[in-house]
Amino acid sequence: MYSKQITIQNKSGLHARPAADFVSQAGKFKSRIGIQRVGEESKADGKSIIMLLALGLAQGEEVILSADGEDEKEAVETLAEVLANCRT
Repeated sequence: MYSKQITIQNKSGLHARPAADFVSQAGKFKSRIGIQRVGEESKADGKSIIMLLALGLAQGEEVILSADGEDEKEAVETLAEVLANCRT
C-alpha cells in the first residue's frame, strides 16, 4: 500500500466536476484507490463518484489518498496531481 496526505485546494471543494475527473483518472489504474479525511476511519472508494461526493470534502481539508496494487505509487502520485490541479 502507498499513501500520501494532501490538502483539498479547490475553492468549491471536491464537487461534481473534479470528482468526475478524479474517478476518470482512477479508473485507469489497476490498484484499489481510497480517500479518507485525516483522523477518520471510513475510506471512500476512489473509483466511485457517489462515494467521493458523499465525503463532502471542502477546501483546506486534509485527506489521505491511498492505493493498493501493482501500480499503487503511480496511481497516488497521479491522482494527487489531479486534486492539486482542479481549480473549477
